[in-house]
Amino acid sequence: MDIQLQELIEKIKKDGIEAASGEAARLKAAAESEAALIIEAAKKEAAGIIERGKADAERDRKAGIAAVEQASRNLILAFKTEIEGLLTKIIARETGKAYDSDVLKAAIPEVVKGWSKAQGGVNVILGEAQLKTLEDWSKQALSAEISRGVELKAGKNIAGGFRIGEKDGSAYYDFSAEAVAELLSAYVNPRLAETLKSAARGI
Repeated sequence: MDIQLQELIEKIKKDGIEAASGEAARLKAAAESEAALIIEAAKKEAAGIIERGKADAERDRKAGIAAVEQASRNLILAFKTEIEGLLTKIIARETGKAYDSDVLKAAIPEVVKGWSKAQGGVNVILGEAQLKTLEDWSKQALSAEISRGVELKAGKNIAGGFRIGEKDGSAYYDFSAEAVAELLSAYVNPRLAETLKSAARGI
């Protein structure tokens, strides 16, 4: 009886140990499988974070380059505008200086010759200061033209040079310092713009 009881106890122990071992093995396998899935998911998440980080870094890099390019364009445009304004002022100032009395005494008679036959006469319009300076000279140098209807008059907003035209206003030419400076500036500014573009391309 004792032997049978002992065998029963041994069998129960053996079956319990085997069952426990099997359960432990199953739990271990399940844990290992779940751990593998977690590790794989973590790897994928890490790879995604890295890719997003790379994409963000590349986007930021491109945005930075675009911002620098735009700032460079703005700087060149601002510089171009500043230089054009400066050149326009210099041209206007120097053109005004170039129209001294000697230049006017040489230019006005030559221009008047082509207009002296205009019906109704011709007006030569000068700045007030230059008209006073040339008044005595004009009476002698242009006496023949004055007798045919040429008249020297003062005009507003003429810093230098002169305008000449028919008295009825049907036609005129503008040789004022302002008009000549504007023509010169129109020629110089596109050349300047092209020079700046060439310089920018070389940077």
